[in-house]
Amino acid sequence: MTVERERSAFEDRVPVSVGDDPAMPSFGERAYRVAARTAYILKRWPIIPGVILFMLLFGAAFAPLLEPFDPLKVDLSERNSPPSWFTDGSDKYFLGGDPVGRDILSRVIESTRITVAVVFFSITVGIVTGTALGLVAGYVGGVTDEVIMRIVDIWAALPYLLIILTIVVVFGQSFTVLIGSLALLSWPGAVRLVRAEALRVREADYVMSAKVAGASGLRIMWKHIMPQTVHIVIVTATLGTGTLILTEATLSFLGAGVPAPHPSWGAMAADGRDYLRDAWWVSVIPGTAIIMVVMAGNFMGDWLRDRLDPTLRQL
Repeated sequence: MTVERERSAFEDRVPVSVGDDPAMPSFGERAYRVAARTAYILKRWPIIPGVILFMLLFGAAFAPLLEPFDPLKVDLSERNSPPSWFTDGSDKYFLGGDPVGRDILSRVIESTRITVAVVFFSITVGIVTGTALGLVAGYVGGVTDEVIMRIVDIWAALPYLLIILTIVVVFGQSFTVLIGSLALLSWPGAVRLVRAEALRVREADYVMSAKVAGASGLRIMWKHIMPQTVHIVIVTATLGTGTLILTEATLSFLGAGVPAPHPSWGAMAADGRDYLRDAWWVSVIPGTAIIMVVMAGNFMGDWLRDRLDPTLRQL
Protein backbone atom coordinates (compact mmCIF):
# COMPACT_ATOMS: atom_id res chain seq x y z
CA MET A 1 0.00 0.00 0.00
CA THR A 2 2.83 2.37 0.79
CA VAL A 3 4.43 1.82 -2.62
CA GLU A 4 1.13 2.45 -4.41
CA ARG A 5 0.54 5.70 -2.47
CA GLU A 6 4.06 6.94 -3.32
CA ARG A 7 3.56 6.07 -7.00
CA SER A 8 0.21 7.89 -7.06
CA ALA A 9 1.71 11.00 -5.42
CA PHE A 10 4.61 11.02 -7.92
CA GLU A 11 2.24 10.75 -10.90
CA ASP A 12 0.20 13.68 -9.56
CA ARG A 13 3.31 15.88 -9.43
CA VAL A 14 4.46 15.11 -13.01
CA PRO A 15 2.49 16.92 -15.78
CA VAL A 16 1.04 14.61 -18.38
CA SER A 17 1.82 15.57 -22.01
CA VAL A 18 -0.12 15.06 -25.15
CA GLY A 19 -0.69 11.37 -25.63
CA ASP A 20 -0.20 10.75 -21.88
CA ASP A 21 3.52 10.16 -22.49
CA PRO A 22 5.59 11.86 -19.77
CA ALA A 23 8.71 11.66 -21.94
CA MET A 24 7.11 13.66 -24.77
CA PRO A 25 6.79 17.45 -24.30
CA SER A 26 3.42 19.04 -24.85
CA PHE A 27 2.50 20.79 -28.09
CA GLY A 28 3.00 24.20 -26.46
CA GLU A 29 6.45 23.24 -25.22
CA ARG A 30 7.47 21.93 -28.64
CA ALA A 31 6.20 25.07 -30.36
CA TYR A 32 8.10 27.24 -27.88
CA ARG A 33 11.31 25.28 -28.42
CA VAL A 34 10.98 25.50 -32.20
CA ALA A 35 10.26 29.24 -32.05
CA ALA A 36 13.20 29.84 -29.69
CA ARG A 37 15.52 27.79 -31.88
CA THR A 38 14.36 29.60 -35.01
CA ALA A 39 14.83 33.01 -33.38
CA TYR A 40 18.33 32.00 -32.26
CA ILE A 41 19.31 30.87 -35.76
CA LEU A 42 17.88 34.02 -37.40
CA LYS A 43 19.74 36.17 -34.88
CA ARG A 44 23.04 34.34 -35.24
CA TRP A 45 22.94 33.94 -39.03
CA PRO A 46 21.53 36.52 -41.50
CA ILE A 47 19.45 33.99 -43.41
CA ILE A 48 16.75 36.31 -44.75
CA PRO A 49 19.16 39.09 -45.85
CA GLY A 50 21.42 36.43 -47.33
CA VAL A 51 18.56 34.98 -49.37
CA ILE A 52 17.58 38.43 -50.67
CA LEU A 53 21.16 39.28 -51.66
CA PHE A 54 21.60 35.85 -53.24
CA MET A 55 18.47 36.41 -55.32
CA LEU A 56 19.88 39.80 -56.37
CA LEU A 57 23.19 38.31 -57.49
CA PHE A 58 21.52 35.29 -59.07
CA GLY A 59 19.16 37.52 -61.02
CA ALA A 60 22.04 39.70 -62.15
CA ALA A 61 24.08 36.71 -63.31
CA PHE A 62 21.29 34.88 -65.15
CA ALA A 63 18.96 37.73 -66.10
CA PRO A 64 18.70 36.78 -69.81
CA LEU A 65 17.59 33.27 -68.83
CA LEU A 66 15.14 34.40 -66.13
CA GLU A 67 13.39 37.17 -68.05
CA PRO A 68 10.12 35.82 -69.49
CA PHE A 69 9.92 38.66 -72.07
CA ASP A 70 12.13 41.26 -73.66
CA PRO A 71 12.32 44.08 -71.06
CA LEU A 72 12.40 46.69 -73.84
CA LYS A 73 9.55 45.31 -75.96
CA VAL A 74 6.45 47.52 -76.06
CA ASP A 75 2.95 46.03 -76.16
CA LEU A 76 0.31 48.74 -75.91
CA SER A 77 -2.43 46.15 -75.41
CA GLU A 78 -0.86 45.44 -71.97
CA ARG A 79 -0.57 49.10 -71.01
CA ASN A 80 -0.82 49.40 -67.18
CA SER A 81 -2.23 45.87 -67.03
CA PRO A 82 -2.62 44.57 -63.45
CA PRO A 83 -0.54 41.61 -62.18
CA SER A 84 -1.83 38.21 -63.15
CA TRP A 85 -3.02 37.33 -59.63
CA PHE A 86 -5.54 40.20 -59.71
CA THR A 87 -9.14 39.39 -60.60
CA ASP A 88 -8.87 41.40 -63.80
CA GLY A 89 -5.13 40.82 -64.08
CA SER A 90 -3.04 40.28 -67.16
CA ASP A 91 -2.94 36.84 -68.73
CA LYS A 92 0.53 37.59 -70.08
CA TYR A 93 2.55 39.49 -67.45
CA PHE A 94 2.94 38.06 -63.95
CA LEU A 95 3.68 41.45 -62.34
CA GLY A 96 1.67 43.46 -64.82
CA GLY A 97 2.65 45.96 -67.48
CA ASP A 98 4.04 49.48 -67.30
CA PRO A 99 2.55 52.61 -68.96
CA VAL A 100 3.77 51.51 -72.41
CA GLY A 101 3.04 47.80 -72.01
CA ARG A 102 6.47 46.44 -71.07
CA ASP A 103 6.73 43.49 -68.70
CA ILE A 104 7.48 44.75 -65.17
CA LEU A 105 8.94 41.41 -64.02
CA SER A 106 11.41 41.31 -66.90
CA ARG A 107 12.41 44.91 -66.28
CA VAL A 108 12.89 44.30 -62.53
CA ILE A 109 15.16 41.36 -63.30
CA GLU A 110 17.09 43.31 -65.93
CA SER A 111 17.51 46.17 -63.47
CA THR A 112 19.39 43.86 -61.10
CA ARG A 113 22.20 43.55 -63.64
CA ILE A 114 22.55 47.30 -63.96
CA THR A 115 22.28 47.90 -60.23
CA VAL A 116 24.90 45.27 -59.35
CA ALA A 117 27.30 46.45 -62.06
CA VAL A 118 27.03 50.15 -61.18
CA VAL A 119 27.26 49.60 -57.43
CA PHE A 120 30.13 47.09 -57.71
CA PHE A 121 32.37 49.34 -59.78
CA SER A 122 31.44 52.45 -57.79
CA ILE A 123 32.05 50.87 -54.39
CA THR A 124 35.29 49.28 -55.60
CA VAL A 125 36.74 52.57 -56.82
CA GLY A 126 35.55 54.46 -53.75
CA ILE A 127 36.70 51.88 -51.19
CA VAL A 128 40.12 51.41 -52.78
CA THR A 129 40.68 55.17 -52.85
CA GLY A 130 39.39 55.69 -49.33
CA THR A 131 41.42 52.79 -47.92
CA ALA A 132 44.64 54.05 -49.50
CA LEU A 133 44.13 57.58 -48.19
CA GLY A 134 43.16 56.28 -44.74
CA LEU A 135 46.31 54.17 -44.50
CA VAL A 136 48.52 57.08 -45.51
CA ALA A 137 46.81 59.50 -43.14
CA GLY A 138 46.92 57.11 -40.20
CA TYR A 139 50.47 55.86 -40.64
CA VAL A 140 52.28 58.98 -41.82
CA GLY A 141 50.39 61.46 -39.63
CA GLY A 142 51.50 65.03 -39.26
CA VAL A 143 50.78 67.50 -42.04
CA THR A 144 49.78 64.71 -44.43
CA ASP A 145 47.12 63.51 -42.00
CA GLU A 146 45.80 67.04 -41.47
CA VAL A 147 45.55 67.77 -45.20
CA ILE A 148 43.77 64.50 -46.00
CA MET A 149 41.31 64.81 -43.13
CA ARG A 150 40.49 68.44 -43.88
CA ILE A 151 39.72 67.43 -47.47
CA VAL A 152 37.45 64.70 -46.12
CA ASP A 153 35.69 67.20 -43.83
CA ILE A 154 35.13 69.63 -46.68
CA TRP A 155 33.92 66.86 -48.97
CA ALA A 156 31.49 65.58 -46.33
CA ALA A 157 29.89 69.05 -46.17
CA LEU A 158 29.14 69.21 -49.90
CA PRO A 159 25.64 68.48 -51.26
CA TYR A 160 26.34 65.21 -53.07
CA LEU A 161 23.10 65.02 -54.99
CA LEU A 162 23.47 68.53 -56.37
CA ILE A 163 27.08 67.86 -57.37
CA ILE A 164 26.18 64.61 -59.14
CA LEU A 165 23.32 66.29 -60.98
CA THR A 166 25.72 69.02 -62.09
CA ILE A 167 28.24 66.43 -63.31
CA VAL A 168 25.55 64.64 -65.31
CA VAL A 169 24.40 67.90 -66.89
CA VAL A 170 27.94 68.89 -67.83
CA PHE A 171 29.29 65.53 -69.06
CA GLY A 172 26.07 63.88 -70.19
CA GLN A 173 24.23 60.79 -69.05
CA SER A 174 26.26 57.56 -69.28
CA PHE A 175 27.32 54.59 -67.21
CA THR A 176 30.86 55.95 -66.88
CA VAL A 177 29.64 59.27 -65.51
CA LEU A 178 27.23 57.49 -63.14
CA ILE A 179 29.89 55.13 -61.78
CA GLY A 180 32.39 57.95 -61.32
CA SER A 181 29.80 60.13 -59.60
CA LEU A 182 28.80 57.39 -57.18
CA ALA A 183 32.47 56.60 -56.46
CA LEU A 184 32.87 60.19 -55.26
CA LEU A 185 30.18 59.45 -52.68
CA SER A 186 31.71 56.26 -51.24
CA TRP A 187 35.32 57.15 -50.36
CA PRO A 188 35.13 59.60 -47.37
CA GLY A 189 33.67 57.08 -44.91
CA ALA A 190 36.39 54.55 -45.64
CA VAL A 191 39.09 57.17 -45.01
CA ARG A 192 37.88 57.93 -41.49
CA LEU A 193 37.47 54.30 -40.39
CA VAL A 194 40.72 53.01 -41.90
CA ARG A 195 42.68 55.97 -40.52
CA ALA A 196 41.37 55.30 -37.00
CA GLU A 197 42.48 51.66 -37.20
CA ALA A 198 45.84 52.59 -38.72
CA LEU A 199 46.50 55.02 -35.86
CA ARG A 200 45.99 52.17 -33.39
CA VAL A 201 47.94 49.50 -35.27
CA ARG A 202 51.00 51.65 -36.04
CA GLU A 203 51.90 51.64 -32.34
CA ALA A 204 51.93 47.83 -32.16
CA ASP A 205 55.17 46.04 -31.32
CA TYR A 206 55.40 44.17 -34.62
CA VAL A 207 55.11 47.45 -36.55
CA MET A 208 57.88 48.97 -34.45
CA SER A 209 60.00 45.87 -35.06
CA ALA A 210 59.44 46.22 -38.80
CA LYS A 211 60.63 49.83 -38.65
CA VAL A 212 63.77 48.82 -36.73
CA ALA A 213 64.42 46.09 -39.30
CA GLY A 214 64.48 48.75 -42.00
CA ALA A 215 61.14 48.05 -43.71
CA SER A 216 59.85 50.91 -45.84
CA GLY A 217 56.68 52.77 -44.95
CA LEU A 218 54.89 51.40 -48.01
CA ARG A 219 55.78 47.82 -47.06
CA ILE A 220 54.66 48.35 -43.46
CA MET A 221 51.32 49.76 -44.59
CA TRP A 222 50.75 46.91 -47.06
CA LYS A 223 52.06 43.96 -45.07
CA HIS A 224 51.34 44.89 -41.47
CA ILE A 225 48.62 47.56 -41.24
CA MET A 226 46.41 46.76 -44.22
CA PRO A 227 45.54 43.19 -43.05
CA GLN A 228 44.28 44.62 -39.76
CA THR A 229 41.82 46.87 -41.58
CA VAL A 230 40.27 44.25 -43.88
CA HIS A 231 37.25 43.72 -41.62
CA ILE A 232 36.62 47.47 -41.57
CA VAL A 233 36.84 47.66 -45.36
CA ILE A 234 34.38 44.78 -45.80
CA VAL A 235 31.85 46.26 -43.39
CA THR A 236 32.22 49.73 -44.92
CA ALA A 237 31.65 48.35 -48.41
CA THR A 238 28.60 46.36 -47.30
CA LEU A 239 26.97 49.24 -45.45
CA GLY A 240 27.80 51.66 -48.27
CA THR A 241 26.08 49.46 -50.82
CA GLY A 242 22.63 50.47 -49.57
CA THR A 243 23.49 54.15 -49.79
CA LEU A 244 24.74 53.78 -53.35
CA ILE A 245 21.64 51.83 -54.41
CA LEU A 246 19.40 54.54 -52.98
CA THR A 247 21.46 57.27 -54.65
CA GLU A 248 21.39 55.50 -58.00
CA ALA A 249 17.63 54.98 -57.70
CA THR A 250 17.16 58.65 -56.79
CA LEU A 251 19.20 59.82 -59.78
CA SER A 252 17.30 57.47 -62.10
CA PHE A 253 14.01 58.69 -60.63
CA LEU A 254 15.08 62.26 -61.48
CA GLY A 255 16.15 61.23 -64.97
CA ALA A 256 19.89 61.66 -64.34
CA GLY A 257 20.88 58.07 -63.58
CA VAL A 258 20.91 55.02 -65.82
CA PRO A 259 20.60 56.18 -69.43
CA ALA A 260 17.52 55.17 -71.39
CA PRO A 261 16.32 52.74 -72.63
CA HIS A 262 18.03 50.58 -70.00
CA PRO A 263 15.67 49.80 -67.12
CA SER A 264 16.36 50.91 -63.56
CA TRP A 265 14.33 50.55 -60.39
CA GLY A 266 14.34 54.31 -59.87
CA ALA A 267 13.28 55.02 -63.44
CA MET A 268 10.54 52.37 -63.20
CA ALA A 269 9.19 54.03 -60.06
CA ALA A 270 9.21 57.36 -61.89
CA ASP A 271 7.28 55.84 -64.82
CA GLY A 272 4.35 55.05 -62.55
CA ARG A 273 4.16 58.24 -60.47
CA ASP A 274 1.36 59.62 -62.68
CA TYR A 275 -0.65 56.39 -62.33
CA LEU A 276 -0.56 55.76 -58.57
CA ARG A 277 -4.36 55.79 -58.30
CA ASP A 278 -5.10 53.37 -61.13
CA ALA A 279 -1.84 51.42 -61.58
CA TRP A 280 0.04 51.65 -58.30
CA TRP A 281 1.96 48.43 -58.97
CA VAL A 282 4.07 50.16 -61.63
CA SER A 283 5.84 52.16 -58.89
CA VAL A 284 5.29 49.97 -55.84
CA ILE A 285 6.93 46.81 -57.24
CA PRO A 286 10.33 48.37 -58.08
CA GLY A 287 10.10 50.47 -54.90
CA THR A 288 9.64 47.28 -52.88
CA ALA A 289 12.69 45.78 -54.59
CA ILE A 290 14.76 48.81 -53.57
CA ILE A 291 13.58 48.62 -49.96
CA MET A 292 14.26 44.88 -49.65
CA VAL A 293 17.76 45.06 -51.14
CA VAL A 294 18.82 48.11 -49.12
CA MET A 295 17.52 46.61 -45.87
CA ALA A 296 19.23 43.29 -46.64
CA GLY A 297 22.50 45.09 -47.28
CA ASN A 298 22.23 47.04 -44.03
CA PHE A 299 21.41 43.93 -41.98
CA MET A 300 24.28 42.04 -43.60
CA GLY A 301 26.64 44.91 -42.85
CA ASP A 302 25.58 44.98 -39.18
CA TRP A 303 26.05 41.22 -38.92
CA LEU A 304 29.50 41.35 -40.53
CA ARG A 305 30.52 44.16 -38.19
CA ASP A 306 29.49 42.10 -35.16
CA ARG A 307 31.25 38.99 -36.46
CA LEU A 308 34.47 40.52 -37.80
CA ASP A 309 35.15 43.13 -35.13
CA PRO A 310 36.59 41.36 -32.04
CA THR A 311 35.35 44.13 -29.74
CA LEU A 312 31.76 43.68 -30.94
CA ARG A 313 31.70 39.92 -31.53
CA GLN A 314 28.68 38.26 -29.99
CA LEU A 315 28.18 34.65 -29.04
